[in-house]
Amino acid sequence: MTLTPPPPPPPATQPLGQDPAIPSHDEATVNKQTRPWFKKKRFIIPVGVFALFVVIGIASGGSSDDEPAASTSGDTGAVVETTPDEDTTAPTAAEEAAAAEAERVAAEQAAADEAAQVEADRVAAEQAAAKAAAAAAEAAAAAGTVSQQNATRSADDYLSFTAFSRTGLIGQLEFEGYSTEDATWGVDRVTVDWNEQAALSAKSYLDFSSFSRSGLIDQLIFEGFTPAEAEYGVSQTGL
Repeated sequence: MTLTPPPPPPPATQPLGQDPAIPSHDEATVNKQTRPWFKKKRFIIPVGVFALFVVIGIASGGSSDDEPAASTSGDTGAVVETTPDEDTTAPTAAEEAAAAEAERVAAEQAAADEAAQVEADRVAAEQAAAKAAAAAAEAAAAAGTVSQQNATRSADDYLSFTAFSRTGLIGQLEFEGYSTEDATWGVDRVTVDWNEQAALSAKSYLDFSSFSRSGLIDQLIFEGFTPAEAEYGVSQTGL
């Protein structure tokens, strides 16, 4: 007959009569202390709430262009704020100074050009006024004074009925009371051919007296004709 040995006694830590599948109080305490931190319930809820805040912050930060964006770095869950890039198109102080200097130089050049134009206009106006005054003086000189105009008419009247040399007609007007200047001005404004006047004068002398060629030439020169005019006049008589 074979004898069966009795079952071994339960471990000392297991209370008598307790189900071995159910850990005792001491085992539960040990197991609870040796579990990893991420399996502990008291860490799960705060981490979830923190993750929810991060998601809400990212969503609200991405909806605005003016606010800095938030991002997470690695697995630590730290929030990193980023700012927009600075505007690199803004002019520097040197560029602003150069632009201001260019504007100053342009303004000075414009003022100088305007002053030069004003001076040119003034000179042109003075020249135009001087020309107008000269033209008016010339017109007045051409018209002559009242005395000069009368001298011209008197000279024309004398030539209408007798022959005169230029100097003889000026002398006649002076005898009438005109000044030498007015008499000369009046005689020079008469349209006359002095060679023809010499020929008429030579013919008149021969109508009432006899003359030799040289004698008649001398008489005409004495009357104020030039030698060339006297020669021409006497030649027209046939002498």
